[in-house]
Amino acid sequence: MNDIEQIYRNDFGISFYWKEGNEVISDKIQLLFKQMGFYFSVEELNEFHDIIEDCVTDHSDKNTQGLKHAFDKFLLRTPYVAIDLEISSNELSSIKDLVDGSLFRLNLNEYIYGSGMN
Repeated sequence: MNDIEQIYRNDFGISFYWKEGNEVISDKIQLLFKQMGFYFSVEELNEFHDIIEDCVTDHSDKNTQGLKHAFDKFLLRTPYVAIDLEISSNELSSIKDLVDGSLFRLNLNEYIYGSGMN
């Protein structure tokens, strides 16, 4: 794992920058989960975040609970128009955490090493 600079990780996936030698390639973020990989710019990762938020809102039916709801599958759009993902509610929650955590770390690092530096 010397070829990556980890951004965020949960039980479902990981986000990281690729490294070339000792140099971090920070223009794209690799997001891996569910045997899939997406190579997003920060703008695309933010767009994916917005899509996930819309999906959470659309599928937050309080009356549908229990085992059936946990295994129901639906499509999650991605920033790539030709790609949709078939996921469960539990997977949506894990993807949301992965993307939220990644964006939090990116924003925190930007503040610490960018605008927040004196």
